[in-house]
Amino acid sequence: MTIPGIASRVAAIVCLLGAASVSAQQKFPVIPLTAGMYVIQAEVAARDAERQQGLMYREKMGSNEGMVFLFEAPAGVCMWMKNTFIPLSVAFIDEDGKIVNIEDMKPQTTESHCAKKPVRYALEMNKGWFREKNIKPGSVIQGLPRSH
Repeated sequence: MTIPGIASRVAAIVCLLGAASVSAQQKFPVIPLTAGMYVIQAEVAARDAERQQGLMYREKMGSNEGMVFLFEAPAGVCMWMKNTFIPLSVAFIDEDGKIVNIEDMKPQTTESHCAKKPVRYALEMNKGWFREKNIKPGSVIQGLPRSH
């Protein structure tokens, strides 16, 4: 094989790897949620594959952006941060939109962070977002999707 032939194959492989990286960071549909006077642009992870990927491999997220995980029915939910590079806080939310508990999570860990009771939603935001906005357990998140 000639040097130009090798170079073109290497370029093709680099293009494929770049495309894989982009698809790993693919965004999901976005909906507006409100927490008090704050509007959140939340990506929706409603299916198993979407929930499993979550915010993995993302390198940054806007200040009022997040991801809401929708579960079919209230359940005992735990989250972890495997392959997640951004420090996050997660609010576990019941079927009525009320925050049950909020947990801070460290990037690249497999430590479980769990809801204190069965919940229908989990909302991940940049670490400290809820605290900075004075949003606490008992606060209500509005605009949550009812089904997928």
